[in-house]
Amino acid sequence: MLSVAPGIAAWGLMTGVAMVKSGMTTVEALAMSLLVFAGSSQLAAIPLLLAGAPMWIILATAFCVNLRFVVFSAHMRPFVMHLPRWQRLVTGYFTADLTYVLFVKRFAKPAEDEEGRAAQMAYLAGNGGINWFSWVSFSVLGVVLANFIPTAWGLGFAGVLALSGILCSLATSRLRWVSAGVAGTAAVAAFALPLKLNILVAIAAAVALCLLLEKLPSQAPSVERT
Repeated sequence: MLSVAPGIAAWGLMTGVAMVKSGMTTVEALAMSLLVFAGSSQLAAIPLLLAGAPMWIILATAFCVNLRFVVFSAHMRPFVMHLPRWQRLVTGYFTADLTYVLFVKRFAKPAEDEEGRAAQMAYLAGNGGINWFSWVSFSVLGVVLANFIPTAWGLGFAGVLALSGILCSLATSRLRWVSAGVAGTAAVAAFALPLKLNILVAIAAAVALCLLLEKLPSQAPSVERT
């Protein structure tokens, strides 16, 4: 996680600046950084707050942007079910995109012995701690220095790079590439919609198409017939 921590820090710095520039008070921005801890949904909610969008639009957008964590948690459930409930909740709070990606790449299946489970949880906790510190510390720094950092610096590009890296890491099958392409195309096609509703359109289009494709019978011969 140390190798990607500078990118996470730059993204956090940009988000802290964006929160203050959008009109949030310092206290509100600090509270959002510490409590929400979800960069993509924060960036999606900020322009909606600035535009005075209805609360249900803001909540629905953040909910849809964070739907990927439902998939993450379902995948990681076998790895953490031996933990007490409070530890699973804490693990859920600290789990982010890159910590999930790194974890599932390193561990293909849950460990069967106590020592192996402890090693897996230590790896997850270490990555989560580094990610949390990189994000929160620089997000707070961005809030504090927002009035001294010009938006012309283009710090938002750091967030684009971070999300692009996550996308490339997760796109490991043709269906995932199709979903990414459909979501991107739908988002651009619906860009003119108000209140960033193109994000909801993109998610709905990608999910609907992929569910349809998964239900289609496979034309490839099965392993048994082969």
